[in-house]
Amino acid sequence: MKTILVTGAAGFIGAALVLRLIENGENVIGLDNLNSYYDPNLKELRLKRIQTVLEKSPGKWTFYKSSLENQTDLKKIFNEHSPTIVVNLAAQAGVRYSIENPSSYIQSNLVGFSNLLEQCRQHEVRNLIFASSSSVYGGNKKLPFSEMHSVDHPVSLYAATKKTNELMAHSYSHLYGIPSTGLRFFTVYGPLGRPDMAPMIFAKSILDQKPINVFNYGKMKRDFTYIDDIVEGVYRCCYKPAYIDKEFDFLNPKQSTSFAPFRIFNIGNSKPIALLKFIEILEEELGFKAVKNFMPMQAGDVESTSANIDLLENWVGFRPSYSIERGLNKFAKWFLDYYHK
Repeated sequence: MKTILVTGAAGFIGAALVLRLIENGENVIGLDNLNSYYDPNLKELRLKRIQTVLEKSPGKWTFYKSSLENQTDLKKIFNEHSPTIVVNLAAQAGVRYSIENPSSYIQSNLVGFSNLLEQCRQHEVRNLIFASSSSVYGGNKKLPFSEMHSVDHPVSLYAATKKTNELMAHSYSHLYGIPSTGLRFFTVYGPLGRPDMAPMIFAKSILDQKPINVFNYGKMKRDFTYIDDIVEGVYRCCYKPAYIDKEFDFLNPKQSTSFAPFRIFNIGNSKPIALLKFIEILEEELGFKAVKNFMPMQAGDVESTSANIDLLENWVGFRPSYSIERGLNKFAKWFLDYYHK
């Protein structure tokens, strides 16, 4: 049994990962501040689900309501539990919200992450996995997005904080030998998902027969990735710490590896779908037609995302497999049961 700290443990990805870990018999320490960025009831529901599954699982579970910004609480957690693996999924999320509330991203995503890195250093954590985002690719037009591409032109503050997290983790990895793996998530969806994401917004509006805002007049593509595929990728990285690339070429450096024990990987379905096709499939699953309100591109948004996931597959032997049809079928069934009983 390993002691694994999961931050953002009541979040969409965090709670799903916790379930996977306790089912595998691990001792999981969860941290989440349960903020009101979106409906806290959904976060409480995820925690209740963990508690229910725990009764039939071999793992252990301890939860702390706190934030990464709270250095006192964070020190206590590390001192008491000495986690050997840390998975950082805590962050202020949302591209559009970062345009309106930039300071919250600085505190949570930068100050909070620096506090976590410092605890990892002091307690000699053996494996750090942290959430990055496909948003870091910013203005890049070359598809599919590869870890080898430049990510120096973010188009939102959220993306900038995620790129900064990668740089911060690399410096700690180099200076203090902390094996660190950054995972760039591509548009995650599924049951118990975030209400601020397109699948949930669209589904609610379709059922309520309210217009949905379709940006860039529908001329967009997204690499939607089902939650189970995301969790499997993160789970496998928990058991394979990054190590030094002994063939690292200083004169022609790769973006995904390093002379430090550090790696960067995409996690995406690698099968981008047109936004209007996504809406069409969701309409079929819900049994209602959408009322579409076509609008221009929003600030901070990008037209298309697509993940090259060859490096992840080579690293942990896993490639996401959920088709958009299968994923939306499972999502729609849950949504209808939870929101429209």
